[in-house]
This record gives sequence, structure tokens and C-alpha cells, in this order.
Amino acid sequence: MRAIVVSATGGPEVLTYTDHPDPEVNPGEVLVDVAAAGVNFIDVYHRMGRYPLSLPFVPGEEGAGTVAAVGEDVQDVAVGDTVAWAQVPGGYAERAVVPASRLLRVPEGVAPETAAAVTLQGLTAHYLTHSTYEIKPGDDVLVHAAAGGMGLLLTQIAKLRGARVIGTVSTDEKETLARQAGADEVLRYRGFADAVRDLTGSGVHVVYDGVGAATFDGSLASLRPRGMMALYGQASGPVPPLDPQVLAQRGSLFLTRPSLGAYIATRDELAWRASDIFGWVASGRLKVHISHRYPLAEAARAHEDLEARRTTGKVLLIP
Repeated sequence: MRAIVVSATGGPEVLTYTDHPDPEVNPGEVLVDVAAAGVNFIDVYHRMGRYPLSLPFVPGEEGAGTVAAVGEDVQDVAVGDTVAWAQVPGGYAERAVVPASRLLRVPEGVAPETAAAVTLQGLTAHYLTHSTYEIKPGDDVLVHAAAGGMGLLLTQIAKLRGARVIGTVSTDEKETLARQAGADEVLRYRGFADAVRDLTGSGVHVVYDGVGAATFDGSLASLRPRGMMALYGQASGPVPPLDPQVLAQRGSLFLTRPSLGAYIATRDELAWRASDIFGWVASGRLKVHISHRYPLAEAARAHEDLEARRTTGKVLLIP
């Protein structure tokens, strides 16, 4: 098969499109013909070596496709089923092997590309809004990068839960997308903390920040007393060390650095979150915006565009 292989960490140029051995299916595993692979910042971190993996490796932690074969002891899926997965490596390829315990059956009415675009980020948006901080009707919520793949999903789900959503974006085009997703107010990054205070009086109940270094201080300044800062990513770089006393000085704030694995640690929790996400998509309550589709061979260009913030919504690779 053809796949993207990383033999040395570095820039997008290390993403090599090449022949690669077909994966072997062991008991409890499923072979999938990949219809689409999602491109996420965690793939960038793996490529750069920020989150190290053993070399060489096939990147990509999210995808969807059609079951081609099943290993022994697999009962819940069959050849021909449409399935999706997240947090399983090897998605940037024509075929992938996925543990059956991590597979999600995609319901009718949800296209494979849509499933590939919503699984990882949808599960993340679900745990952030339902578990890390359980949004309640009337809450004020700040969503950074509100026109990105995560931001658009967070905005929509926060609105489903009855929040007032304030989003940050960098351009007029991105503001339009954020407002279409339901954002009540949209700000530029410069001076956003003061603007949030002007809009809310006391600050927001929760900040969902996947940007990291560039927004971190302003995010803390945007919170009301006892507000929650959910730092779920670091697209602009890692946050410097923080003296916990700062949290006390700013009103007994809460700071968490959550990750998806801890929130889908059991099959039941994974199934609950996926059922909600796919159900909202199938019913039309959750819209998935796919902004760019690249051939698998152009994975390097996809990474370049993602890192340069030339994309909105979701980015996919198509084998």
C-alpha cells in the first residue's frame, strides 16, 4: 500500500509518501480501507518530535473507512461496515489496522469523510463541554480559534447547552464562519481580555484554549472568580511555567490541561461521547465544516497550511 512515513522528526518535508507493507491483522483487530484521514495538531507534534514516537512511524490518529477484514474474536463489526476511530496511529495510509475496542460504527446518514472530520475533534469538544467543565444554560464561554475545526464544534455544542459564546478569530472571513456556527460575539485576538470584560462585566465561566502561549495570559484575565481555564492544546507553542499563586490572586481560578485519552478511557465513555456526536451530525444539529481535502501524497502541504493558519474548519487527507 501507499502511506506517509516519518523516518526522522522535523518540518513538513519529513512526511514521505512511499510504499509501505500492508498491515497485518491480529486477533481483536480490524483492517480498514481508509476513506479519509483527519489532520490534527497532534500529528504536527508527533512529526516535530514534541510528542515523541518510535521511528519510523505512519502518522495520523483519526480516520474513517470500510472494514476490509476482521481478526479472530471480533464480533461487533463485519466486513463492509463503515467505521471511524480516533487516538489510534497509522491513519495516513491506504489501509489501517485498528483495535476493535476503539472502532466506532458510523450510522447511516453520516458520510465517511464527515466521520473522519468529526471523530477526534468531536470527542474532544464533547468532553470539554460535558466533563472538564459542564456547561450550564446561561454560562459565558470563551472559545479561541473559533473558526478552526475545534472552535466550530465547541461553539455549536456550547450553544446546544445554552451558553453565550464569545469567539476569537484573526480575520473577517473567520468571523463569518464563527457567527454562522452560533457565536454570539466575535473578537480579534488583540486586547481580547479587556473586550471580554466589557461584554460580561465579571468575566467568563470557562475558557477553551487550544492556542497556548499566545493567548494564555489573556485567557486567565478573561475569567471570572472561580472560573475554569481548559488548556487543551498549544498551537502557538507551549505555555511557560506558571506560579500557582497567580490563580489565587486572580480569584481562585481553576486551570486544567486535559487530554482525550483520559476522557475515553473506557469503552462505555467512548461510546457515549461518539453516540452524541454522530447523533447530532445525523440529525443536522451539528454541522461539520471541511475546508480542505488533500490527496494523501500532499500531506506535507496539508501540514504547512494548518500550521500557517491558512485553513478553517477541518483538514482531510484522501488516499
